[in-house]
Amino acid sequence: MADTVKGPVGYFPSIEKKYGRPIAEWKDLIGSSPLTKHMELVAWLKTEHGLGHGHANALVADTLARRGAERE
Repeated sequence: MADTVKGPVGYFPSIEKKYGRPIAEWKDLIGSSPLTKHMELVAWLKTEHGLGHGHANALVADTLARRGAERE
């Protein structure tokens, strides 16, 4: 029995399928944005790129968590 992926990463396969871009590309877009706050980035992904709230939130949460881990 395969382990179920939990947390934001669990959304990644459906994000790639629905929007046609690899996760790395979404993370690059988030990283290149001048915005830094979680909800600002979520709103930006929703308005500028047409993502749903859950998908945008998952991408931002994972990207910012990893960014914070890299700084430590």
